[in-house]
Amino acid sequence: MSSKENGALGQLLGLLESRYAMRILWALKDGHPQTFRFLQDSVGSITPNTLNTRIKQLRQAGLVDHDNGGYLVTNSGADLLKRLANLPGFAIKWAANQARKTN
Repeated sequence: MSSKENGALGQLLGLLESRYAMRILWALKDGHPQTFRFLQDSVGSITPNTLNTRIKQLRQAGLVDHDNGGYLVTNSGADLLKRLANLPGFAIKWAANQARKTN
């Protein structure tokens, strides 16, 4: 991987590693706008201040936007979520493998 690719990947992962960032994107993956309150409930156990901070970061990154209906993923955010669509299946297999290792 080139240094440019490493830098871009590091920047994206840095954003996604921020607490609740992935959960916010995941909550918006169906493409339907959500109000701040509904999004807070969808994410669960997130303070309004933290949610506001993450939304601001995700908006600056071009992954989330806001319209009259509420917050929603942008085309770029939808593209990212599409690329991560296999993550739940992988997570289930991975967790089962981890459970076998500890038993």
